[in-house]
Amino acid sequence: MSTAARLPDLGSSGPGAPRAGADVWSALGERVDPAQWRPVLAGDIEMATFPVAGGGAYVMVANPRDQVHYRFTPAEAGVLPLLDGRRSIGEIVVDRLGGTGEFDVTSVAELVALLEQGGFLATPYVDVPAAVQAALHPPTLGSRASGVLRTLSVEWSGAERLVRFLYRHVLRQLFTRVGLILAALVTVAGALAFGAVVSRHVYGIQNRHFGVVFAILFTLDLMIVFVHELGHAAVLVHYGRRVKSAGFQIYFGTPAFFVESADSLMLPRGRRIVQAAAGAGVEVIVTSIASIALWAFPTGPAGQVLYQFVIINYLVLFLNLVPFLELDGYWILSDALRQPDLRPESLAFVRCELWRKLWRRQRLTRREVGLAVFGLAGVEFTVAAFVSAWFFWRRVFGNTVAAMWDGGVGGKLLLLLLLVLVSLLGGLVFRAVFAASRAAGAALGARVRDIRFRFQGRWRVEAAELLDASGAFGDVPVEVLNELAGRVRVRTGPRGGVVLRQGEVADDYYLVRSGRFEVVEERGVHGQARVLRTIGRGEGFGEYGLLRAARRTATVRACTRGELYTLDKGSFERLLAGRAVVAGFATTWQQSAELAALPPFSHLGPDELRLLAARGSWLNVAPGEVLMSQGEPGDAFYVIESGQLDVIENGMRVRTCGPGEYVGEIALLFDTPGTATVQTTTSAHLYRLDRDGFTTFVAARFRQGTLRTNVLVERDWNH
Repeated sequence: MSTAARLPDLGSSGPGAPRAGADVWSALGERVDPAQWRPVLAGDIEMATFPVAGGGAYVMVANPRDQVHYRFTPAEAGVLPLLDGRRSIGEIVVDRLGGTGEFDVTSVAELVALLEQGGFLATPYVDVPAAVQAALHPPTLGSRASGVLRTLSVEWSGAERLVRFLYRHVLRQLFTRVGLILAALVTVAGALAFGAVVSRHVYGIQNRHFGVVFAILFTLDLMIVFVHELGHAAVLVHYGRRVKSAGFQIYFGTPAFFVESADSLMLPRGRRIVQAAAGAGVEVIVTSIASIALWAFPTGPAGQVLYQFVIINYLVLFLNLVPFLELDGYWILSDALRQPDLRPESLAFVRCELWRKLWRRQRLTRREVGLAVFGLAGVEFTVAAFVSAWFFWRRVFGNTVAAMWDGGVGGKLLLLLLLVLVSLLGGLVFRAVFAASRAAGAALGARVRDIRFRFQGRWRVEAAELLDASGAFGDVPVEVLNELAGRVRVRTGPRGGVVLRQGEVADDYYLVRSGRFEVVEERGVHGQARVLRTIGRGEGFGEYGLLRAARRTATVRACTRGELYTLDKGSFERLLAGRAVVAGFATTWQQSAELAALPPFSHLGPDELRLLAARGSWLNVAPGEVLMSQGEPGDAFYVIESGQLDVIENGMRVRTCGPGEYVGEIALLFDTPGTATVQTTTSAHLYRLDRDGFTTFVAARFRQGTLRTNVLVERDWNH
């Protein structure tokens, strides 16, 4: 954040001055405390909410001065109206507590800092590091040229003036009824004319003077790309939005113009579709005019060039509208389906979830069927595109290169120009190939290590030593460790890979050899996930389900690339399960496991869980019993393992809490009377923690923002 813009003079006096005797660092700490910041949203900020297929929505927020756009969830966007300068971030958090049940100073502060950096606040943002860097190293002609070569693009911020001029004098006619009818007639006539020309079999795709023809086609191609981008920009102007910039770049190896049209994100869905289709629409009009000219004047030197120009543009139009490339066709389809993340979601579903569901013969939802169809079709299109590209380059461009070389001085110069462009792109291609090779090498190396481990004994001894050091099963005898070393296996977990999944039947015990793994609770029909804890080397998981013959209560996935020692269910039951009972460990272990499964306690380690078990108690509560009353002092924190509770304010039920949720934290955090009455609606199994235990084990998580409250509160916290 721009701290300097918010820091008062540390030597000032008055209510906001540092307390007497405070050192400068303490005073500075008070001034930069994000909870005390009172941000003000700029008056010209725009917000628009868009529904998403399957329920839900997202919110687009725009800074029209700097043309910066952010996409937020509705809950995140709900913070913006509270940025009025009258509330501090701490007070905003309390307001969100009453409206959404969330309590997170850190996330609100980070959100406000992001808004400040994007110019969304009334106080101007100053990027101090960038300003210092610019002062120390002022831009020169050489640095600008280096930037162009590095990004392969040149940007022009004054493009909007040109677009508005062309719109006023030419392009606005396309948005009238007469203009649209004429454009449709020209498009149909052009397609018919080109079909008639093709049926004559007069033209080919080779030329005797290839160098000259290539130069003409290259120039015409640049012009048609310019017209295409102009169509996108004209729609923005027509609908009252702005063109941020335009420019020239090397795009997928091809020189092309571009328009920065991010302001279209603020348009309604139908107008966004029109804006995405406008480029292809204007391009097809120009191509149709060229087709009609070719049909009307088929002879002469221009006929061959026009024929090739029309073929190229119809092919480009097809590729531009195919929804499997992230071009105009994709954005049209994603907006039509109200699915803004269609491509990444479909590929992720095909890569991970589809095969698991098919293997288990689980029924796919309608949305999942759509994702599977789009993802698989996209994969097939990619394969077909590579095959056809290889054929095209080999059969056509191989002859083309030879024709350019034999086309005289002009052909040789153009061939040299192409070689220069390829050399500029070579670095980018090389980096991409190098990154892919590293990933493939890492996967191959993991496989080689796995095979090598099967013939080594050291790692088996290491597994036994790690298990013994964990203390999870008491003092394991040497003979048991020796047998365990002979039965353990090694498994590699790629980053993001799922080791075990919630709801599966427990079949293995796992011990972390290297890397970090997340224990994730998946909730709801859409699979929302919540990280319960992170485990590393020497820590085990999976024993709870084996000991209790229960299904997995959480999903475990790899945060980083890591390795696991695994022990099958039969070996675990014969070598370790009985040890837990004999050592008197089963009861303690079960209590710790039950506490660790509750969200407020998932961050605690084994020692802390044992202390927590001694500080609190489990309660079985009958329906209709009152746990706490509104207005009375709060003395305990309750976490629900099973059953339901009603939260009642002023005689009205405002919320029902279920397993994993908790009550009582507000009175303990703020030392206030209870803000609601809490009563059981069903039989409930609860864990009760007194004030001291809450302060020791849980309160810090609320203040750090790593734990959110699930209680609705309606209270004026200013009093």
